[in-house]
Amino acid sequence: MSDIVLSSGVRSNLLQLQQTSDLIGSTQTKLATGKRVNSALDNPNNFFTAQGLNNRANDLSNLLDSMSNGINTIQAANNGISAITKLVQSAQSLTSQAQQTSDTTVRASLATQFDALLTQVGQLASDSGFNGINLLGGDTLTVKLNETNTSSTAVVGVNYTNANNAPLSIANSTNSWAGTSDISAASTALTTALTSLRSESQALGASLTTVQVRQDFTKATINTLQTGSADLTLADSNQEGANLLALQTRQQLSTTALSLASQADQNVLKLFQ
Repeated sequence: MSDIVLSSGVRSNLLQLQQTSDLIGSTQTKLATGKRVNSALDNPNNFFTAQGLNNRANDLSNLLDSMSNGINTIQAANNGISAITKLVQSAQSLTSQAQQTSDTTVRASLATQFDALLTQVGQLASDSGFNGINLLGGDTLTVKLNETNTSSTAVVGVNYTNANNAPLSIANSTNSWAGTSDISAASTALTTALTSLRSESQALGASLTTVQVRQDFTKATINTLQTGSADLTLADSNQEGANLLALQTRQQLSTTALSLASQADQNVLKLFQ
């Protein structure tokens, strides 16, 4: 079958109609996706730059979970220190009561309560972990602060699971506190233990602040990256809507022009009839 030969006018109008249809399809895609750059074919530079920004934003988003776990781990340890501090203060109250009496029976009862509190200190420290890490059990927490793992912070824990051992070093009651010197030694140990607890609480507070600041910074960075990516790829829906309306009008005009060009050819044919 021989090729169909179109007149110059018909071919020109057909070409315009095809181009308009392609533009309408592209504009409809932009409106549907909300993006003016949907693939590397639309704008290679913007597409790959936006992709890089999004990839980094995703990597940083994954770090936020690690930071949140780190914050919760530090807070769990700090809660444990607060509770242990109350137990030590209660133990101080017992030594104060023992120093105010000479009754050995009363002292022995207070000494028993004292030892029970020390046991609770160790048990409370053992229960102060979060997600498998216990900063009051001697564990160390490492929190990554950037996506390349070149920045991190380490929180070194202490071991409070046995109040008799360092750093608390609170010995159990000696001779049921029958002697005044035994009570005084316990009171001195408790004062030293409180100093250790307060110092550790301050260290945890500083670490918590560091991680929280980096968490806020990471969130702000993610927002900046996503905004930058959007600026490179997002379409202006108002502009694209206006473009679509103009293209549809042009399509109608092209269709009309094609029809008129076809009629011109038909008029030539009538000359031979």
